[in-house]
Amino acid sequence: MRILAIESSCDETAAAVLEMDDGVRAVRSSVVASQVDIHALYGGVVPEIASRAHIESINSVVTSALSEASVTMADIDVIGVTYAPGLIGSLLVGVSFAKGLALAHNKPLVPVNHIKGHAAAAYLVNPELHAPFCALIVSGGHTSLYDVRTPTSFYEIGGTRDDAAGEAFDKVGRVMGLPYPGGAAMDKLAAQGFANGRGEMFSFPSPAVPDDTLDYSFSGLKTAVINQIHTIRQKLGDEHAPLPEDVREGIAASFTRVVVDGVCQKLRRAAEQYGIRELVLAGGVAANSHLRAGVSKTAEELGIRLTVPPLSLCGDNAAMIGAQAYFEALAGNFADSSLNAYASDENAAFV
Repeated sequence: MRILAIESSCDETAAAVLEMDDGVRAVRSSVVASQVDIHALYGGVVPEIASRAHIESINSVVTSALSEASVTMADIDVIGVTYAPGLIGSLLVGVSFAKGLALAHNKPLVPVNHIKGHAAAAYLVNPELHAPFCALIVSGGHTSLYDVRTPTSFYEIGGTRDDAAGEAFDKVGRVMGLPYPGGAAMDKLAAQGFANGRGEMFSFPSPAVPDDTLDYSFSGLKTAVINQIHTIRQKLGDEHAPLPEDVREGIAASFTRVVVDGVCQKLRRAAEQYGIRELVLAGGVAANSHLRAGVSKTAEELGIRLTVPPLSLCGDNAAMIGAQAYFEALAGNFADSSLNAYASDENAAFV
């Protein structure tokens, strides 16, 4: 099955062409147009600007994906598109474009949930991966554990009650004065902190909710770190003062350690409750080297087989959407021209 996939849920306009069949999981092209430089001016994604940028680039991105794969629309069997969750304006650009293509070329249209797409990235690097498995999705908008019973049936067994890990990383990085997006800079700074023995320089609250659920809460942790930064600056006599390098390293390392420990704490509980033997770690924050190492160590200790996509498939991309579109198509989950976009899972019939 040859699939053209389109992704536009946030600030990345992406398209990919995949070949998916029994024993074949090949990415023929994957094109991503980033808006990072645009939103860096504002310290975060501005939804209206994001949607306009998608409009400007989506045609060229899709054209490039087809060209790089050496195919035309006549060679495409299925069009897959992200329809939820995400920024509604951004999603509508991708959905509208995909519907237009499907209508113009008489191609089946497959709606794909963005979170399912993140998990599906694992299929592209592990041909032996098959449901059921557990998916730990850690991104800017989600920090959730899913019981994946079939390739298209996801059941959330734990999630964040407020902020997500990625949001916390970006916000803390911004307050510290790190370049946007803060995730990569925090990763590097934390590594320096750990190397210099500063991983426990500060004590921050765990994001693991202290009960028998598998839920997280990053709001309190984020607030505690930001308050610590403000307190240090007050002592320096300047609320905008740059933090000393040892303090920057200590905050990044201490914060990262607590995040990883909290995520792994609930992962251990999930393994006990659900007898997990197969795990996928995916999402934008899965690119964090410390989280990858922590989850890998935990999985090894628990005897769990772990699959983690490469960095190129952790952030938003269309290849992962195409991988999930394949399974949705096999399940007969097609859409017509009435397909709409949804900002949240609750309104998108997630399961």
